[in-house]
Amino acid sequence: MENFLYQASIYLAAAVIAVPLSARLGLGSVLGYLAAGIIIGPVLGLVGAETENLQHVAEFGVVMMLFLIGLELEPRALWDMRDKLLGLGGMQVGVSTLALMVAAMLAGHPWSVSLAVGLTLSLSSTAIVLQTLSEKGLIQTNGGRATFSVLLTQDIAVIPILAFLPLLAMQTGAHIESDGSIDRGTGHGADAAHHSLSLVEGLPGWAVTLVTIGAVAFVILAGIYLTRPLFRFIHATRLREMYTALALMIVVGISFLMTLVGLSPALGAFLAGVVLASSEFRHELESDLEPFKGLLLGLFFITVGAGINFGFFFQEPLDLIGLALLVIVAKGAILYVIGRAFKLNRRDHWLFTLGLAQAGEFGFVLLAFSVQQNVIPTDLSQKLLLIIALTMLITPLLFILYDILSRNMKDSAPEQVADEIDEKGPVIIAGIGRFGQIVNRLVRATGFKTIVLDHDIDTIQLMRRFGVKGFLGDPTRPELLKAAGVDKAQVLVAAMDQRDEVTKLVAYARRIRPDLHIIARAADRNHVYELYQAGASDIVRETFDSSLRAGRYVLENIGLSEYEAAAAEKTFYHHDRDTVRELAELWIPGTPTAENKAYIERAQELEKDLETALLELAEEHAKKSA
Repeated sequence: MENFLYQASIYLAAAVIAVPLSARLGLGSVLGYLAAGIIIGPVLGLVGAETENLQHVAEFGVVMMLFLIGLELEPRALWDMRDKLLGLGGMQVGVSTLALMVAAMLAGHPWSVSLAVGLTLSLSSTAIVLQTLSEKGLIQTNGGRATFSVLLTQDIAVIPILAFLPLLAMQTGAHIESDGSIDRGTGHGADAAHHSLSLVEGLPGWAVTLVTIGAVAFVILAGIYLTRPLFRFIHATRLREMYTALALMIVVGISFLMTLVGLSPALGAFLAGVVLASSEFRHELESDLEPFKGLLLGLFFITVGAGINFGFFFQEPLDLIGLALLVIVAKGAILYVIGRAFKLNRRDHWLFTLGLAQAGEFGFVLLAFSVQQNVIPTDLSQKLLLIIALTMLITPLLFILYDILSRNMKDSAPEQVADEIDEKGPVIIAGIGRFGQIVNRLVRATGFKTIVLDHDIDTIQLMRRFGVKGFLGDPTRPELLKAAGVDKAQVLVAAMDQRDEVTKLVAYARRIRPDLHIIARAADRNHVYELYQAGASDIVRETFDSSLRAGRYVLENIGLSEYEAAAAEKTFYHHDRDTVRELAELWIPGTPTAENKAYIERAQELEKDLETALLELAEEHAKKSA
């Protein structure tokens, strides 16, 4: 017990110190976890042999992650991904395996060993890549979805690879016993495989297939028909922890079942997640499992770092680093070509290329299995383990390189020719997203004509289906504004999504039309100050009015009358409007608010004025009621 508490303290302390520091430096949490493992393992020697056992437990974090990803994908969405799964994923695994196999053969290894090496190194790190994509909010981009498709294909590919590797053992001189077992010189023969539970061991091929299909069918049917009654039963107990227990039971049980039939637990968990994606309990499952997933994934990365054999590494560091870089460059080149073939745009193309260039955690599993099956020699396995770990350590740096490239590039999109504007109106609305649509509907419904401008052709076409004529073009371009009649318009509404474009449009319109009334959409309070300085007449914060209305509802339901709540809302509105105008004069662009002493002091004074005004309003209502 004491040893367990000591080890737990070491792992938790390393994570708490290294991960926030890494995140603050912009390196991401994954690199922080890996660094923590290296420090407490090879550097300080605070942890030892238990890391291998912990890694088997921590790998369950990958299983949970795939289950949660499956919850986000309905079966129809997965079917829509079939081209990417077969095309992107299939090409990546096949071509990478072939290229790495050739490289291993050139290094002097037999073709069977080289093929096993190629299969092992062709897989990328599901844990690191998906965790990083989620942190950076990239998983819903085209590049993120393409990357996820390849990772999912790789996870599926692990199953046939595990089935195929024992066949390669026959090429390495292993002796086949008369009963069909393979004797690898260990003295155990076929009995070595009888220590693990299995539903398919010893069955003929057709029976294995039937049992496997039956297990998959059971997972699907149980997800459809058994989860609802189970959740209702748990709900009747009114014990919150039972929800968590049920969520864990679902993932653990499915993973165990998949293991019994020789399938990947991660694949089974993903399948269960897809089945439950349309369930009303999806969000409950997500909230219950998310903390476990995060902790187990973090523990997995720490054990990877702690398990690196630096003694072996320092014997030939340049050779190992060079081989790790060779794997990344080779896979990156293949991914780059595949991305071009599937016409990914520049930003998504580089995310796809750099995000999948490493080897992955399933490589550890395949290496252990290959050594057990006498496919890959032990000394080569030790070197490959270090190469895989090094590529995983380099991966966060590849994402940093992607961030640098992404900031300095613009996606190549087909040039859209701006429409010829043949109408004029008193109101010009620049940007017809959710914000601009409501403004446009209200103004048009009142009987006034609007000129709608937007640079997104899909949005313009959608509006035209509803009978609203809009014009395609960039609202910040002077010639387009002139064609829209900005010289004679009464009101300009800057309602674009991009805050910099809104500010640019306001500044230009104010410069050419000092008398024009400009209403601008602001993203936040700092943007309000920018727009005031740019010359906006009225500024509407995206969430201010809706938040104010929500606050009024709160007041109505804690004792105030509708009249009193409306009066308090009105007082707050006018005070905030005056406050923003006054603070805009004290706001200094580029200076953090916390360092602007005059701004902070005046904001505190104005907040006290608001409290006084609301108290006086409450006293006035009390006197009238008396």
